[in-house]
Amino acid sequence: MSDLLPRLSLQPVDSNDFEDMLALRIDAMRPSLERVGRFDAARSRERLSAGFVVPFMHHIVLDGSQRVGFVTLKPEGADALRLDHLYLRTGFQGLGIGEWVMDWAQAQAREQHRDIKLTALVKSDANRFYLRHGFVLEGEEGVDLHYRWRCAEMTC
Repeated sequence: MSDLLPRLSLQPVDSNDFEDMLALRIDAMRPSLERVGRFDAARSRERLSAGFVVPFMHHIVLDGSQRVGFVTLKPEGADALRLDHLYLRTGFQGLGIGEWVMDWAQAQAREQHRDIKLTALVKSDANRFYLRHGFVLEGEEGVDLHYRWRCAEMTC
């Protein structure tokens, strides 16, 4: 695992990347969505389209060219950033890549003295990941769980 992390980078997203990113999102989310009976390809397209804000999106890249995931971290109000998307392709989960991305996101939040908010799907493996990284459950709405990582509690 540790030899993989130095080979990772973040690269900018282009508006022409939408279809590839949609396929990656579906690959990453389908098992969790099927567990709660909510998988719908059209809805996946709508959700990504609504949050497709190129200036705040990054491809997660291995060895300079292999896109293994993507992340969106965008401002939300004066005091927070929204981690809107953090998806890894099947086969690249559990290798420390998500932790590498989370370290980057929390560093961005510390620099800006902002919290990080996110929403995760109930029954998703991602919930354990977010709790391990200092996020606190703040609410629940349908199949969505709302979390917040507080910069002030992490000595920002």
